[in-house]
Amino acid sequence: MRRHVTAYGFLSLALVVFAIFSWWPIVRGVVLSFQQVNFVTSPDWVGWENFERLFADPLFGVAWRNTLYFTLLALVLGFGVPFLTAVVLNELRHAKGYFRLLVYLPVMLPPVVTALLWKWFYDPGPGLFNSVLRGLNLPTLQWLDSASTSMISLVLVITWANMGSATLIYLAALQTIPGELYEAADLDGAGIVKKVWHVTIPQTKFVILMLLLLQVVATMQIFTEPFIMTGGGPEESTVTVLLLLYRYAFYYNDFGTASALSLILFAVLGVFSFLYLKITRKADA
Repeated sequence: MRRHVTAYGFLSLALVVFAIFSWWPIVRGVVLSFQQVNFVTSPDWVGWENFERLFADPLFGVAWRNTLYFTLLALVLGFGVPFLTAVVLNELRHAKGYFRLLVYLPVMLPPVVTALLWKWFYDPGPGLFNSVLRGLNLPTLQWLDSASTSMISLVLVITWANMGSATLIYLAALQTIPGELYEAADLDGAGIVKKVWHVTIPQTKFVILMLLLLQVVATMQIFTEPFIMTGGGPEESTVTVLLLLYRYAFYYNDFGTASALSLILFAVLGVFSFLYLKITRKADA
């Protein structure tokens, strides 16, 4: 008992910090979602009016559709690319540290800096990408100014900026695979594809499933890149759930509706995470 009391004593300050800066804001956000509040006058309890206002807003459906589309594209590009990069890095015999640093370098850039840098890359006039296309006598693209290319352009930014962390995690998992498994596969005449499919993926299954969950949760909360690079345009094609939440809170000063939207997002991600973990655990059983 004395040992447990001492442990909780050491934990008490951290628990207080979490309670004040993490748990209480969550509770406060739930309360705000049922109130009309501007932080100047006393809040009024409005019940479900904030949720009704959300469901009546045409942008609510647009924001969810864009967010889900972005998440799907990010999974197609941002999930497979780090894994394949880790496999290639794991096979290198020279300059491993250099290439690991090169892959991780974009993660060290602040997200705002990354967004501004790529915004210049995508500039339809003097931007890097269109300058290269013009030098090759190829037609230029309206990267961020066209509804058909704006979302995939944002996905490329996110993939480049965040793949370093996932790559290093995959690389650490790959290095725990016993070499005898690959030697046995070589004796059976397995090529690189079969070794990856029958050895690498099964041995790193837990890490793959966990990173998949974390990536879905992260991409569903995308905000910085569309806010800085497109502002939700063109034609509202890059309005995400968090960007719409920001508009409600800081454009319309409707913090109650913004809190209601955050509560819906929290519930959706919570239900998804619960079902995902339950399904994956059943699959492992």
